[in-house]
Amino acid sequence: MAKTKVIAVANQKGGVGKSTTVYNLGAGLAMQGKKVLLLDVDPQGDLTKMLGLRKPNDLPLTLGNAMNDIVAGVSGNEHPEICHHHEGFDFVPGNRTLSAVEVGLVNVMSRETVLRQYVDQIKKDYDYVLLDCRPSLGMLVINALSASDYVLIPVQAEYFAAENMTELVNTVQNIKRQINPKLKIGGVFMTMANETNFRKDIVASVKAAYGKHLPIMQTLIPATVQLAEISTADHSIFKHEPKGHAAEAYRTLVKEVMDIGEKQRSKSAKPAKSCQGLKTQK
Repeated sequence: MAKTKVIAVANQKGGVGKSTTVYNLGAGLAMQGKKVLLLDVDPQGDLTKMLGLRKPNDLPLTLGNAMNDIVAGVSGNEHPEICHHHEGFDFVPGNRTLSAVEVGLVNVMSRETVLRQYVDQIKKDYDYVLLDCRPSLGMLVINALSASDYVLIPVQAEYFAAENMTELVNTVQNIKRQINPKLKIGGVFMTMANETNFRKDIVASVKAAYGKHLPIMQTLIPATVQLAEISTADHSIFKHEPKGHAAEAYRTLVKEVMDIGEKQRSKSAKPAKSCQGLKTQK
């Protein structure tokens, strides 16, 4: 199996479609024959609810339990917190216990890498591990970025929404410099876009403002009723409306993410030919 790619989907602004993206991206990658694991790293548990577990706070085993086990040094080889979804991927649910975990991490040694330690235990069985981050830049998000190979940034297609990226980008750069040197920004993509000239102006403004410094993806996720419906439909957009615009957009995103993964795999493979190459790689 090729090296696992760990991807965080993050934006400190809420309501930009992070959970919807993680669900559909995971389902789309599974449809391509990839082994996929989703992690709900948000105490609100929105992704968990979308995946059919409507009462995440009643679950006996979640990501919070797994992270607590890492902190306590009692994590073993068995991982009963991993659930299987009927669309062919696995997931680890999240709930409000993550809030307590986040508070507790303040006094933990190597607190920024607890989630990384967990991911390193389980990722060997997967091609992709996708992390759904909470809308903040707190310790849980720092843990998610510290565990990831790259981050995808969904940005709502409205004026001023893109301005919120600056703080996230600075956080990513700081984590790359201090904790996780392999972390990259995989791409920025627009969500909740309407078919109007207004939308085109926003996309153009984002590309003008960030295109020289950040990879702007071609994917443009439309604002559709069907995407809102999948939050309670127990299946992805590929099952809910497979021939619609939203499904086509997420197919494009799946392809772009797979392309990013392949480019990174080829880049990481080349320096392995010599020790000197490893030393000079940036």
